[in-house]
Amino acid sequence: MKKLMNKVDDFLSESLAGFATAHSDLVMLNIDPVFLRRRNLTPGKVALISGGGSGHEPLHAGFVGYGMLDAACPGQVFTSPTPDQMMAAAEAANAGAGVLFIVKNYSGDVMNFEMAAEMSDAVSAMVLVNDDVAVENSSYTTGRRGVAGTVVVEKVVGSLAESGADLEQCKILGDRVVRQTASMGVAFTSCIVPAAGMTTFKVGDDEMEVGVGIHGEPGRRRAKLASAEAICDELLETIVDDLEPAKGADLLLLVNGLGGTPLGELYLLFNSAHRWLERRGLRVARSLVGNLTTSLEMAGASVTLCILDDEITKHWDTPVHTPALRWGA
Repeated sequence: MKKLMNKVDDFLSESLAGFATAHSDLVMLNIDPVFLRRRNLTPGKVALISGGGSGHEPLHAGFVGYGMLDAACPGQVFTSPTPDQMMAAAEAANAGAGVLFIVKNYSGDVMNFEMAAEMSDAVSAMVLVNDDVAVENSSYTTGRRGVAGTVVVEKVVGSLAESGADLEQCKILGDRVVRQTASMGVAFTSCIVPAAGMTTFKVGDDEMEVGVGIHGEPGRRRAKLASAEAICDELLETIVDDLEPAKGADLLLLVNGLGGTPLGELYLLFNSAHRWLERRGLRVARSLVGNLTTSLEMAGASVTLCILDDEITKHWDTPVHTPALRWGA
């Protein structure tokens, strides 16, 4: 195993210390229990809190800041954070308008966020993200997994919260974004969890895992390595069949790297996806390409589509200032 680290047991704490120091203008790190909070809170704003196992950076800590999250709770690599982390984050981030938990659909995350919501004094609601259309159930979930579509939810709802919307309005929009968003990915290699010291799964040099999860969970099938066009065709057929967008619909197209794929390849996949959608009378009105929801050093990518409407588009376009996403004023 070759990784930039000192001691395995210190991997997360040292990584978070570096992150918080590098972005000290935007975030603050709480040590016990561990969470990251936006440095400058807006009084009277709904607080958005998310989290999950580490190893998916920049999700979620990289999206703490103006226009997105107010706090993020990182667990150990691929391990859910604990309820005490979530309760402390909620208390620290609550600016008087309640707390919206944005939770990827993994059994541990859901259970712990629900426990935190029940035990916390803060008024709260939850948006459950389950955008992965590859499999209905997996080793980590009951129902569909939450993957890169989480970024879309956090950006759109984050903007709505910044505009002064109340907790109920934020939840309603978040649930709608989830319904209008779907993702699917493919992996060419496994990743290595630092504590394990070996690959999570084996895939041959001429093979790929179609529909892989962001923790290395198996997808819908193991297949021979195919061209970007063929991969794109399978991913988008599945996504579009699930979403059923109307002909001529405006879409957000997100091509996400899983950690070990060069940007040049991600843009090539975006080009294939863009042409595929155009041939079917669907318009790519907004786009984003990059490593946003990763799986350590796994080679591969995922494709996410979100059916846009006027409200979602408006909030996607608003300024954002976080460690990982910065655009607008």
